[in-house]
This record gives sequence, structure tokens and C-alpha cells, in this order.
Amino acid sequence: MKHIRHTLHTLRKTAAAGVALAAGGVLALSGSAQATDQGASYMGCPSGYVCLYPNASWNGGNPSHKWYRYGSYNLSNQYGMKRFFNNQTGDAKARNCLGTNGTRCLGNQRAGTYADYDYTPYNSVKLEP
Repeated sequence: MKHIRHTLHTLRKTAAAGVALAAGGVLALSGSAQATDQGASYMGCPSGYVCLYPNASWNGGNPSHKWYRYGSYNLSNQYGMKRFFNNQTGDAKARNCLGTNGTRCLGNQRAGTYADYDYTPYNSVKLEP
């Protein structure tokens, strides 16, 4: 596992002002950075989706991949640091997997959270209820 860095950002939407506040820190492999209020679209990632951004940033709200249905999704040509955002709702989970077809998965990215990972060793992602 080559996780060069993990970034914790907490963003809280305020209903009155619609302003997001950010705080930095360290994020464990399981991923617990709170990114949005569940049920909201954020940074180009619609509610209910898991999104992958082409680098360790929000990329101006333009994810390179969006997944909606539970299951596994094979990756190709994904190397280096990327932002992995689970904008699903409820207790839905998203995982990075070393093998294809959702095998040898690591971590447990909870709904409403994101983290930055080195995608060089990963070959698939898996969305679970």
C-alpha cells in the first residue's frame, strides 16, 4: 500500500449562507473526512454518486469518473494522487481495490467523505450498500 498522503477536510454547508468551511488534518485509510451534507451535489459529484478526480484536488468541480450503482468498476491508466469522493447517502461505502472486478479491496470510504490516494496500485473501485 502506497498511500503517500491522506488529507482530512471537513466541509459543512450552512443552509443560510451556503458557505463551506474547511479544516485540515490527517485522514486514516478508512477515510472519514466529512465532505458534504448527505443528499447534496458537491464539486460536480451528484448526490448518490462516487466520483474520482484526476488529481488530489476538486479539479474545478470536474471529476474524471462518476459511478452510481453498487458493484465494481475496473480502472485503466490511473496513476498518482487522485481525490476519491463518496457522495452516496446513508451507510453506503466505496472502496479502492488492488485487484480487478472489486477484489482485494482496502479501506472503507464512508458516505459523504473523501480522501486523496495514490492510485498507482489500484485496479478497481467497489460501491457497497
